Amino acid sequence: MSKSTDPAPDRVELDDLLEEVGHFGPFQLWQCSLLLLPVIFTAFSNLCYVFTAGDLHYRCYIPECETTPQTAPYSPDWLRVAVPFGGKPELPSKCERYQVIPSSTELVCDEHRFNQSAIEHCTEFVYADPTERTIVNDFNLTCDENLWKVTLVGTIHSIGQFVSLAMSGIISDRFGRRWTLLLCVGVGAILAIIRSFATSYHTFISLEFVEAMFGSTSYTTAFILSLELVEPKLRVIVKSVILVAYAVAEAILGLLAMTFRDWRTLSIVLFVPGVLSIPLLYTTVESVRWLLTKDRQSDVVNILQRVAKANGRPPLPSSTLDEFYLQQKAKIDAEQSDGSRRKSFLQLVRETCQHRRLLLRIANCAFCWFTNAMVYYGLTLNSVTLAGDKYSNFIFITLAEIPPSLAINFILNRFGRRKTQCGSLLLSGVFCLLALTALKDITWLNVSLFLMSKMAISLSFSTLYIYTAEIFPTNLRQSFISFCSMVGRFGSMLAPQMPLLQTLWAPLPMVLFGSVAVLSGILILEFPETTGVTLPNTLEEAIELHTRRSRRSSQEAEKGAYSSPS
Repeated sequence: MSKSTDPAPDRVELDDLLEEVGHFGPFQLWQCSLLLLPVIFTAFSNLCYVFTAGDLHYRCYIPECETTPQTAPYSPDWLRVAVPFGGKPELPSKCERYQVIPSSTELVCDEHRFNQSAIEHCTEFVYADPTERTIVNDFNLTCDENLWKVTLVGTIHSIGQFVSLAMSGIISDRFGRRWTLLLCVGVGAILAIIRSFATSYHTFISLEFVEAMFGSTSYTTAFILSLELVEPKLRVIVKSVILVAYAVAEAILGLLAMTFRDWRTLSIVLFVPGVLSIPLLYTTVESVRWLLTKDRQSDVVNILQRVAKANGRPPLPSSTLDEFYLQQKAKIDAEQSDGSRRKSFLQLVRETCQHRRLLLRIANCAFCWFTNAMVYYGLTLNSVTLAGDKYSNFIFITLAEIPPSLAINFILNRFGRRKTQCGSLLLSGVFCLLALTALKDITWLNVSLFLMSKMAISLSFSTLYIYTAEIFPTNLRQSFISFCSMVGRFGSMLAPQMPLLQTLWAPLPMVLFGSVAVLSGILILEFPETTGVTLPNTLEEAIELHTRRSRRSSQEAEKGAYSSPS
């Protein structure tokens, strides 16, 4: 970067100006810290239904043997003679009991009191933990005939995310990342609080849908704002911090659910901080890269000068800023002369469709998002069905995401995006398929395979956010990430239905997870490598990523060593 006394450089890029005002000083640290708040609230929004719509342990109320359902113990000594047992671990049937044999003696329960060859359905229940309340006992969604209503909550939430991503990407690219973030966090939190007062299942499910339309998409916008504020070599570090914050937020969700067993209280505790965070988030700045695409160079200069002051750097030289402004103006005029200035989103999409390689990249990326969402959320939701305390299991499984989140910095810089994405998907798929073999009968080994698969898919999902942002141009980055994430929501829509699929064939969920992960891992080899590459700003630059990769491959063959671009 030239000093003010030197001649103006031939070309002044935004990355040069960001280097001049400070790579990652107090300003970027404060901004990125604030942007962790939407990440935390997104984790609450995405997985809150695991506990608000969680299934419960309950059994039939036996009026011949106990006084009231509220005071009856869950596991009395006589229970095995009154209700069938089954499952692994063995538990009392939730909705079936043995037919009672009439007797003149009340509250006497032994094998002579019940006909164990005749089973009948019951309508009153005794809960293992009377203090625990979810929509299951609040809205009477007990037994198998209502199981679809409970699993539907997670699917409806994902449908809400699907609709939101279809809109928020376009809104963000048109009106800015910052305003989109404020809208999603504020409205989403308010809707979640209103949902906690729902008096019927239909009201709850409707509010679940509209809350997901706002509250669950803040992550992508916050990620884009953080990513576009730092230089290329710091992208992975920033992403790693975001991933750890998300995993810790999930664990906090488990702790709060363990403390507040009533789903209504839990919702209020989780989302009131979202409303209170709006004044803080209002102090964030707009993406300078997005401002450039909207011809707002003066706003970019103001932000850069603000960054320089906060980081203790001298103001940017006026000659450099003048040169930068003139170059941006010339670029805009050139785009205007060939009719490419301010193209509509549909025009840009049509232009994208003319490039076969980029179109295939979008399709491949969308399938990878589908795979990651289905396997990631499928394994997370299954964690509460493992043996033991469901809250502890959930916390343990979510904290298992932290090691790959911390290791991603070393792994991506050492092996690159493409190899990491491919390898993590293949490992996750193989671990899922191994869990279907005889190894599943060894409890500790089966749990280990489950955890390793979760760690591998967490690494894959972490890489995917960075990778997707690096292979698409600035003017369409948020829209394409939102589109791929939107397709990924079909995977998260399918994940909550695994209990229903399991009734068709018990191994089906793990077969589905494993085979799709392996296929996606192989297909990802068609992606270009983007490690250390400057973010593409145009469609042409995005398409050239393949050319750059081919050129680097030729140089590697000649030199016999890899040299990443600066």
